[in-house]
Amino acid sequence: MMRRGSAPQPTPAELEILQALWARGPSTVRQVQEALARNPPIRYTTVLKLLQIMTEKGLVSRDERERTHVYRAAVNERATKKRMVVDLLDRAFEGSSLGLVQQALSARPARPEELRELRKLLDRMTREEP
Repeated sequence: MMRRGSAPQPTPAELEILQALWARGPSTVRQVQEALARNPPIRYTTVLKLLQIMTEKGLVSRDERERTHVYRAAVNERATKKRMVVDLLDRAFEGSSLGLVQQALSARPARPEELRELRKLLDRMTREEP
């Protein structure tokens, strides 16, 4: 079992499975497979193997009480995404939040409602500064 806060960064395929589990809640391998909308579809055995690896890594937990095992995310969505952003900030942007936001907005412009939310966030953060 992994210590709290020490879960590894998920790979892209693992993150896709975690997102399905965060959205659906506890799920069987078949339910996870169906939630992964891919073309071509991902094979059942591939999903099963990934879930087994993720169990060993501490990213998911498995309930073995029933014949069909049920998997659930063992890591918090918000904390996992925060760790991933901090890692990206450090590796690609030398810790610059501004650099990350500028790059993100130039790569894919925000929708008007997203810009409104960003403005509200910036206003709140500005008011909270000492």
